[in-house]
Amino acid sequence: MKDIAKRAAVSESAVSFALNGRPGVSEVTRDRVRRVAEQLGWQPSTAARALSGEGSATIGLVLARPAATLGVDSFFLQLVSGIQEILAERHLGLLFRVVEDVDDECAVYRRWWAEHRVDGVLVVDPRTADPRPGLLDGLGLPGVVIGALPEADAGVHASLSQAQADDTAAMALIVGRLHELGHRRITHIAGLPTLAHTERRIRTLRDTAAGHGLTAVRSETTDYSDAQGAAVTRRVLEEDDPPTALVYDNDVMAAAGSAVAAELGRSVPGDVSIVSWEDSPLCRLSRPWLTALSRDAVAFGRIAAAELMSLLDGGAARTVDVPVPHLIERESTAAPARGLPEQRGGPE
Repeated sequence: MKDIAKRAAVSESAVSFALNGRPGVSEVTRDRVRRVAEQLGWQPSTAARALSGEGSATIGLVLARPAATLGVDSFFLQLVSGIQEILAERHLGLLFRVVEDVDDECAVYRRWWAEHRVDGVLVVDPRTADPRPGLLDGLGLPGVVIGALPEADAGVHASLSQAQADDTAAMALIVGRLHELGHRRITHIAGLPTLAHTERRIRTLRDTAAGHGLTAVRSETTDYSDAQGAAVTRRVLEEDDPPTALVYDNDVMAAAGSAVAAELGRSVPGDVSIVSWEDSPLCRLSRPWLTALSRDAVAFGRIAAAELMSLLDGGAARTVDVPVPHLIERESTAAPARGLPEQRGGPE
């Protein structure tokens, strides 16, 4: 109000009357005050000002993904559970939005900042070309990126911390184990192609395969849904020279892929081994039980939320690594049933 009053050359009480639609100022003054308010990006704050009498007592989280995939994403639900544990300790609320794309997400951040709706944000699904870090820096809105930013963005945003998982080490672990079992034709059924972690997993798959001399290795991107996971699985298994191992970026696609293999008369793991990037009860309800990477998604959420609390308390932005997941081998992986001489690919 002081800033608006100074720029509009009126009293603070006149600003209050003008912005609240109360009598006591002329229409000329009211219009001038509103124009100045718009120039300054002011909007009325609808959130309670609770922390130290100034903050909104609310943390923001926006998800720019197809809404249909949200209900089946066990990792995200566990992540939110861990976030909520930390927020509850500080009596903070979580303001959650689902939007169509990153442009809509950026618009939400601008609106929240203008309305003083949130004290900070948690940012998920870093993109390969991501406008969000620069926007949040420009707004001065504290945030924690859950997952590693692209290398070009890492460490250059003063208002952002990172809680990152080592996708490179995890993919190398999977490929290395499948190679040990004798697999030479591996297909990675990945998630959204615009995500930074998808790009890292694809690159690591390619680089690790090259290190083992494998040439019949590739990635296929999807929207994370069981429908697309099943469709890609059917397509690759019906090829003349199908893969002997499939790596899925989530548990839902892995379970769908296992069902498709059975429908096509393919034995798991005799004809094709299956690995899920995420472990969940679904991996233990499927038959056969699915080999999976196990990571503590709840702890991941707690770490990210704790880092945001540190920023809000005046701490410096930093990057925190979460533990590399370990591979739980179950019934869905084994050596290929067919002998190695008939398999194509590079030398052992």
